[in-house]
Amino acid sequence: MNLTGKQKRFLKSKAHHLTPVYQIGKGGLNDEIKTGIREALERRELIKVSLLQNTDEEASEVATLLAEQLGLMVVQIIGRVLVLFKPSSKEKYQKLSKEVKSI
Repeated sequence: MNLTGKQKRFLKSKAHHLTPVYQIGKGGLNDEIKTGIREALERRELIKVSLLQNTDEEASEVATLLAEQLGLMVVQIIGRVLVLFKPSSKEKYQKLSKEVKSI
């Protein structure tokens, strides 16, 4: 599923007030962080992830890796903050994805 411009704008507006759920630091992008991001997206569908100053990772590289490995969509990259979206597979958590589909 690719996001249209209107869908991305909608998700950006929803993500504006969110605080980053995960922070990637000097340990880099490891399996524990990937698992945590996957679980957070399953429940929330839309999260922010920030890259700390002490990491060697680049935001665009992390976004590409996460998109490939976890099957999520990168809504926006602002500096060192990623906004990520993935529709939940569970019906009770599918609030945002239903709104996105209707746009």
